[in-house]
Amino acid sequence: QEDLEALIAEFQSLDAKKTQVIESSCPPPSPRLNGSLSAHPERDELILFGGEYFNGQKTYLYNDLYIYNIRKNSWSKLEIPNPPPRRCAHQAAVVPTAGGQLWIFGGEFASPNGEQFYHYKDLWVLHLATKTWEQIKASGGPSGRSGHRMVACKRQLIIFGGFHESARDYIYYNDVYAFNLDSFTWSKLAPAGIGPAPRSGCQMTASPEGSIILYGGYSKQRIKKDVDKGTLHTDMFLLKAEGVGKEEEKWTWSRLNPSGVKPPPRSGFSVAVGPGNRSLLFGGVQDEEEEESLEGDFFNDIYFYDMGKNRWFPAQLKGPKSEKRKRRRGKQAESETAGDEREQRPPQGPLEIVKEVVAEDGTVMTIKQVISGPAEEKERSESEEEEEEEGGALGQQVEPCPRSNAMVAVKHGVLYVYGGMFEVGDRQFTLSDLHSIDLHKMEWKVLVEMDPKAQEWLEESESDEEGDDVEGAEGGEEEEESSEEESEDDEGEEQHPAVEPGENPEEYLSRTEQYWIKVARSHMGPEAKEKKVVKVAHAMAKTFHEDSV
Repeated sequence: QEDLEALIAEFQSLDAKKTQVIESSCPPPSPRLNGSLSAHPERDELILFGGEYFNGQKTYLYNDLYIYNIRKNSWSKLEIPNPPPRRCAHQAAVVPTAGGQLWIFGGEFASPNGEQFYHYKDLWVLHLATKTWEQIKASGGPSGRSGHRMVACKRQLIIFGGFHESARDYIYYNDVYAFNLDSFTWSKLAPAGIGPAPRSGCQMTASPEGSIILYGGYSKQRIKKDVDKGTLHTDMFLLKAEGVGKEEEKWTWSRLNPSGVKPPPRSGFSVAVGPGNRSLLFGGVQDEEEEESLEGDFFNDIYFYDMGKNRWFPAQLKGPKSEKRKRRRGKQAESETAGDEREQRPPQGPLEIVKEVVAEDGTVMTIKQVISGPAEEKERSESEEEEEEEGGALGQQVEPCPRSNAMVAVKHGVLYVYGGMFEVGDRQFTLSDLHSIDLHKMEWKVLVEMDPKAQEWLEESESDEEGDDVEGAEGGEEEEESSEEESEDDEGEEQHPAVEPGENPEEYLSRTEQYWIKVARSHMGPEAKEKKVVKVAHAMAKTFHEDSV
């Protein structure tokens, strides 16, 4: 902790040397995830702050500030003296006061090796009109955390949940705080009713009436030494205020039971508020539940939640022939809004698409994408199916690839999606592309392409040398497991603890776990993270058990 604080102080001393505001045009920002993207309240601009990048060996944190000009499709870098320290997984909220203010709370700083974390509890405001940063020092605020959620609601910032992680332990929160934007004071809320369980990364939206709607999120708990069990939450809550603005402001939690088609469970999704009293959810990842699995399914779909109707529905992308399809539905359909038409379309079922990405080092990465596909095809005519296929094929070319932890913002009814990440086995791809989709027309556009040259990964060549001779260059878990199995065969199976008659995988693992951790450690080297070693050890034990049986 002291080392991290010293490192943060060192970075801040470098920032303190900047004495003037410098705005300069620049190429698109470098790849990153877990930053914040916010719409300027008065200009056609988006504001990108912070984020993180991991290249397989080293973690980089940012506190740079970028401005995206929507009309010109151009980026500029804005250097302002005394900015907040470098961070990721913070929260940002914009209010229109005095030409616009961008408020930042919390987040985390990680050591370069990604093993230690420092969680911030500071509050900052960027005055957009004067281009000045100001740290707001007020007592009684939330403890240090990241993965929390913050929204501007009336004249308050409302903060919920998040987590704090140290080298030995972690804690998830479900507390609620309010920061008054007039008096600049914190208050901890004590809502009546039964609220959400502790979690991070949920969807939190302020309704026009001043209530807070909360959906989903992620938490984990330790079930035994070095083994954590994650939970993808899918429940939904309403936090309602009575007597807003009065001295006796009372808050109450209640459970929501929405209708419609809810998103499949996931974490790492991005959230924004769209037009028509609707919040939206984009992307995310659904990890395999088994402890031994290192893979997950990434999404690039959009789900809308209609706050007025308490209803979820999946977005339906439109192809070039969508207008023709609309006419075919008749006059009654034409009189309805575009959103209602999408809502009435049949819900989609999952569709798996396999794509290949070639990195700069020539490695071919095979990406399995789970996206929404048309369902209930029996009810549609052949001509409608043809239109769907043609439109989908054309539209699919510009869809952002599935990802988690992307940065999103809505401006003038258009959703912008920047960066994020996806994984192939143990390799992480961090993105720097920018896409937009008009939430009325529902057609994706590519504004900045993904740059394959920006994909750097240093771990494979040095820590996975056994995998070099394995046939195929897809990388990731399969390559690692196959190399492990070959090494095991070379050593001879008789060296491993035998499976006893009738022993199931869990019993075998419980009895031999420490042995397999030693084996995994010998394969992966002393620099490998403990969590990854344990996961690989469990996978090896399971594979050996299966082979023996």
